[in-house]
Amino acid sequence: MLILGIETSCDETAAAVVADGRRILANVVATQFELHAQYGGVVPELAARRHLESILPVIQAALDQAGVTLKDIDGFAVTQRPGLIGALVIGMAVAKALAFTLGRPLVGVHHLQAHILAAFLTDSPPPAFPFVALVVSGGHTNLYQVRSFMDMDLLGRSRDDAAGEAFDKVAKLMGLGYPGGAALEALAVRGNPGAFPFPRPRIPEEPLTFSFSGLKTAVAYQLKKQPEILQDAAARADLAASFQEAVVDSLVSRALLALKLTQNQRLALSGGVAANSRLRQVLLAQAQAAGLELFLPPPSLCTDNAAMVAALGYHRLIAGDRLDLAADVYSRG
Repeated sequence: MLILGIETSCDETAAAVVADGRRILANVVATQFELHAQYGGVVPELAARRHLESILPVIQAALDQAGVTLKDIDGFAVTQRPGLIGALVIGMAVAKALAFTLGRPLVGVHHLQAHILAAFLTDSPPPAFPFVALVVSGGHTNLYQVRSFMDMDLLGRSRDDAAGEAFDKVAKLMGLGYPGGAALEALAVRGNPGAFPFPRPRIPEEPLTFSFSGLKTAVAYQLKKQPEILQDAAARADLAASFQEAVVDSLVSRALLALKLTQNQRLALSGGVAANSRLRQVLLAQAQAAGLELFLPPPSLCTDNAAMVAALGYHRLIAGDRLDLAADVYSRG
């Protein structure tokens, strides 16, 4: 069963062809980094316009890469929530048009739940149900208990900034440009993660809730108190490493707590920040020490892509889920 997935939730236009929810035949992503870099962040209206320009060529490229035509596609899956409304509308409109024209079923998927499916798209054995999933991206930081493809319970989320958002904001404070997460990670490799004692915000009554706004503010105060840090290469690296370590510590500690609270031994990591090498290194070490099963998709499947959308769409379609052609898109969910 061939599913064509379409992803336009933020600033990447993506299309993929996936067979039976497991085998990627094509996975094409068109980024918009150069468009938004001059503004220091994603501009929703510009993102929507670029999606409109890119989506048909991207879909055609995915079909060509897979060696199939639209007539070979058995169903369509499209990101329905959450995301930028204008961007989501473009993907949804194209998916509806294709499904209606070809008489094929269409399903809408949850972007964050789709990220979890990255663990099922590698050559390695996928996680057995149930398992805990940590989804860490630019817009969200969520923990899920995953009982099946159709049953994913939210255990905890960030009450303010997401981890990826905090990375980008701190990178901007340090003059590292946009997108800043990768640049900050590269700088942190040369630094001492214990140089600055940044806080690890915790909410006692909500142990699985994340909070990164205060950590970002702590970095801002440190730079206000010691502006000379930005002129010293070693100090800049130390600052980056210390901030990154605080984020990683917060993510890992809550993921391990979620495993304990749900009495689970399996953890899957996904989302754009899941490509961070320090996060992967610490999680791997902790998992090995505790005898846990850890599932780490390759970085190419961690960032926004349509293969994960097609994979989740496959399971929703075989379960009988269908999207009405009058269905809307939603910024939250």
